[in-house]
Amino acid sequence: PPAVPPPPGPPARGSLGLHRAYLRSPLGLLRLGQLALGAAFWVTVAAHKYEGAAHFALFAAVLVWLLTLALFGLSLLGRWALVPWLGSRWLLTNLVHDLALGVGLYAAATGIMGYKAGGKSYCNLPGYSQHCLYGAYLSASVCGGIAACLYLFSGLYCLSRRCRDQRDII
Repeated sequence: PPAVPPPPGPPARGSLGLHRAYLRSPLGLLRLGQLALGAAFWVTVAAHKYEGAAHFALFAAVLVWLLTLALFGLSLLGRWALVPWLGSRWLLTNLVHDLALGVGLYAAATGIMGYKAGGKSYCNLPGYSQHCLYGAYLSASVCGGIAACLYLFSGLYCLSRRCRDQRDII
């Protein structure tokens, strides 16, 4: 009997590699800063005793951090086209993520942690012997405030690209 060739396989995708131009772009550098400050925020809160509204602040910080990590990973690998419906609108997706989620949730989390730090400000006095959460709450508030500013800058960067009718993130 004649040899039958195997059926054709699925079309091959390009090799998986880093999108170095994205990593050197302003958006890529801002994403690295957002990831670093976001991790500092939620690790600082999670490593200390927290209660009340700090639960929401921690939830907001972790949610935004995970979504930022996903956006960064897909953009770094150049695979945003694999995301259904959002991949064709990647610049708009980044814009909405940065301005609505990043700035909004980090501003709220920063406000919560700043308020909680103000409530613990009495314990930073010399001679106070009890465990004090003032430094942790203040550190988280500062990291959250800087992270919110970085999200604002990256959102404005995406908005300026969108206003110039550019459709790509770099």
